[in-house]
Amino acid sequence: MPKHEFSVDMTCDGCSNAVTRVLNKLGGVQFEIDLPNKKVCIDSEHSVDNLLETLRKTGKTVTYLGPK
Repeated sequence: MPKHEFSVDMTCDGCSNAVTRVLNKLGGVQFEIDLPNKKVCIDSEHSVDNLLETLRKTGKTVTYLGPK
């Protein structure tokens, strides 16, 4: 599966929990959250646009950093 890296403006466990919640709801993803560096790495067949849209549902600022 392609791996993508995103920057997500997370400041606490609540933020990372929100990311976990929206990604689990999307399904078909494996991901790692790096809270100190505000990054999320996602393994998924979903398009980058779909992943961005999903992550933005958290209300956080999200930027696509590129393939990992």
